[in-house]
Amino acid sequence: MANLNGKKALVTGGNSGIGYAAAIELKAQGADVIITGRREEAVNKAVEELGVTGMIADQGSVADIEKLAAQVADKFGKLDILFINAGVLGGAGIEGATEADFDYVMDVNFKGAFFTLSRFIPILNDGASVVFLSSNVASMNAANASIYSSSKAALNAIMKIAAVELAPRKIRVNSVSPGPTQTEILNKLGLDDASRKGLDDYMISRIPLRKIGTAEDVAKLVSFFSGESATFITGAEIVIDGGMSL
Repeated sequence: MANLNGKKALVTGGNSGIGYAAAIELKAQGADVIITGRREEAVNKAVEELGVTGMIADQGSVADIEKLAAQVADKFGKLDILFINAGVLGGAGIEGATEADFDYVMDVNFKGAFFTLSRFIPILNDGASVVFLSSNVASMNAANASIYSSSKAALNAIMKIAAVELAPRKIRVNSVSPGPTQTEILNKLGLDDASRKGLDDYMISRIPLRKIGTAEDVAKLVSFFSGESATFITGAEIVIDGGMSL
């Protein structure tokens, strides 16, 4: 069913992983989709594969975000769906953390996401849907994950306050919090095949449903939040981790 016919959607970090899957799902539901990314070659490749519009922007740069918002407004007018998906992995133990470790994660996951929402609010239609990509680690406590976990916990705080601030315009703001998900980002950890299998087996052992999630699982939830079935849902975080955080 094309539940999003006529809607205009923007997906940050839409050239791979969850963002790519969300672009597929939103388009399948009838939306006109714009994806963004930092790497022009990767964005152009995704645009060709997906049949969507692509724009280059670094979510870690407020100047890029402001330029992107102006370009979207000029070319497309207002948006109905904003999926703030772009993010990075990273972190360190608290004692050994450097300022560079902190800034690398926070500049994209927290500051970038905050200002993406901030600068796009004027070009959201009344009744629009905003979805943040958070993580189940926002409410978990693993060693060496303080920076990343804090960045996602901060996103959830922004989400709830934004839901209150934007409610007069009937703009809904929610977040999806996946657990381990099979995406390209796991392949960038630099592990050999045996080590990668060991990591997968370890994660699966901690998930009651005994499997790792897929980007498509998350994309379907983003589409749900963006459609008519979720018009009375705002300020909600949905954890999609196979029961891992239980």
